[in-house]
Amino acid sequence: MVELKTDASIDAMYEAGQVVARALTAVREAAAVGVSLLELDGLAHGVLREAGATSPFLGYRPSFAPTPFPAVICASVNDAIVHGIPTAYRLRDGDLVSIDFGAQLNGWAGDSAISFTVGTARPADLRLIETAERALAAGIEAAVVGNRVGDIAHAIGSVCRAAGYGVPAGFGGHGIGRRMHEDPPVPNEGRPGRGLRLRRGMVLAIEPMLIAGGGDGYHEAADGWTLMTDDGSRSAHVEHTVAVTGDGPRVLTERCAAPAARFDVPSAG
Repeated sequence: MVELKTDASIDAMYEAGQVVARALTAVREAAAVGVSLLELDGLAHGVLREAGATSPFLGYRPSFAPTPFPAVICASVNDAIVHGIPTAYRLRDGDLVSIDFGAQLNGWAGDSAISFTVGTARPADLRLIETAERALAAGIEAAVVGNRVGDIAHAIGSVCRAAGYGVPAGFGGHGIGRRMHEDPPVPNEGRPGRGLRLRRGMVLAIEPMLIAGGGDGYHEAADGWTLMTDDGSRSAHVEHTVAVTGDGPRVLTERCAAPAARFDVPSAG
């Protein structure tokens, strides 16, 4: 069942979305060669505490998961697509990192993801990330009253395929509101004019995932959470929480140009 949100509810979701935006900005600024994924998770946890928010990721256990998720960020590096568990791994020069993060504030959820490089960037990684951002923008542009979910899926998939990238089947976006995952599912590939019609008050997490090698294959890592590319090529994942309004799409997790509040990276000791 799809819950249509009121304008006041969407405003409240924007507040949750801005906690997400601040955390992702802080994590991106702190990510440098030698910083561990666990340190980035601690940094994001600090942003939640500062905002009086909680994590919808921490302790989350869907049916496929062998254990509850143990962190507040998903940190997926290089050939990891999504759902990476933060570890003591220290970032290396040239790493491609995807960070997915959610926040729950005053009963409402926000969810967003970014991909970036650390240190000296490979041109191929920059192209991959730029294409992911274009696919996200195309999906958001299609999130208008009267369109269908398939129009969003087609917009995303068209950008990805035109650039020669793979799209992992079965993974994509979702509705969001009082819970992080609500109806409807929002695939990253599909046929235009198909699926649920978009109505004012729907709020969607739109999240392209791209595989650089062009294939669609993936597998679970040994931790039972992380999805890895089958061909070993790199992956990018970007996401925004978007409200369908009478005035067009409203991005609730937009990251502002102003610097994020400073939070010290926790000590690894």
